[in-house]
Amino acid sequence: MPDYTSFALSEDGPIARITLNRPDKRNTMIPAFWRELPEAVLALSDAGKTRVLILEAQGPVFTAGMDVSVFTDPNALKSDTASMREAFMTAALSLQDAFTAFERARFPVIAAMQGPCVGGGVDMIAACDLRYATTDAWMRIEETNIGMFADVGTLQRLPDLIPPGIARELAYTGENLTPERAERLGLLNGVFEDETALREGVDAVARTIASKPPLTISGTKRSFLYARDHTVADSLEHAMTLQASLWNSADIMEAFAARSEKRAGAFEDLTPVRRLGSE
Repeated sequence: MPDYTSFALSEDGPIARITLNRPDKRNTMIPAFWRELPEAVLALSDAGKTRVLILEAQGPVFTAGMDVSVFTDPNALKSDTASMREAFMTAALSLQDAFTAFERARFPVIAAMQGPCVGGGVDMIAACDLRYATTDAWMRIEETNIGMFADVGTLQRLPDLIPPGIARELAYTGENLTPERAERLGLLNGVFEDETALREGVDAVARTIASKPPLTISGTKRSFLYARDHTVADSLEHAMTLQASLWNSADIMEAFAARSEKRAGAFEDLTPVRRLGSE
């Protein structure tokens, strides 16, 4: 398993974990993070063994968002000319791709926030499938407070997760969203008293998902995402095409047998993806 400089990656059978492990720096997102995160997620997805990915962090802060080194790099944010601005835009698009990797993964991604989630962290958790937090894990669209607007996914994904008016309120004011309010709005799937309870609760959800047929979960995720971005009519047609492609009698029969025999189902992992040019 490769080593990463901006987080730790571990696997426990079908459940993988990406742990933000720079607590002394409030788990800020250094330049390497934006390259390493999509690489790690893609590798897990292609391998086909991971059925759930948990995104977690060490320390009192889940993440304070973009590291200050990104803003102080004299070369990274140059926009003096039209050509520089075009290069700036192209580089910024790669930041968006880093979190879109969660959506492209063939498995669900669960965010487990043990503390505050700020700025780019909100962009990140908005791209996850499920979100859980502790009682002290507030969230804030920080970009508004530093003279820019959020451009890595918050403004595009958040209005599909909570009422659009509330999303605008949070973006326009730059104020904190408490976990209690976030749960009422449906952004959080659950709120736990402390980090231990959070881990136990998220692990239980992850184990349940991992016990289901991976092909079924992958198809379900694809269908959810397609429906979010298309009309109902288009999404229904897509769902039937997808179902015809992924229909697996073996999984169906095993699911019925496991239920009848009161045991866990034995389902095959997804087939590894072999990308052209890869070893």
